[in-house]
Amino acid sequence: MTPSTNHHNRSPLSSHRNSVPGIITEEMLAAALAHRVLGWRTAPNRYITSGRSWIPRWRFRPFTELADALKLLDCAADHYTLKRDGRVFSVEIQASSGSGIASGELKARTITLAVARAVGLLVDQ
Repeated sequence: MTPSTNHHNRSPLSSHRNSVPGIITEEMLAAALAHRVLGWRTAPNRYITSGRSWIPRWRFRPFTELADALKLLDCAADHYTLKRDGRVFSVEIQASSGSGIASGELKARTITLAVARAVGLLVDQ
């Protein structure tokens, strides 16, 4: 199989079967973050992690699970600031690939969006 037809080498954002052109779902973004930040490869219904172990895709949920969002933050950020003002969280990240800012009421989601912006997967603020 050539690299161009091997789905394990393609970006998770460009190879999602149920994608609508121009629409990036949270599942697609989580897969892209796992690939870019954690170095995981995507496989049907799972991620191949470092050391050739694997986890089911449903277990990695950085938009809702704080532990998964913090794993991305720790791996991606050189420096970061996490603040809470009442019910709103704000995150500023400086990574070697860029910076990212996000704010919102859900801590895990806010962290994940800031990481995605810092590594160049989201450009909207």
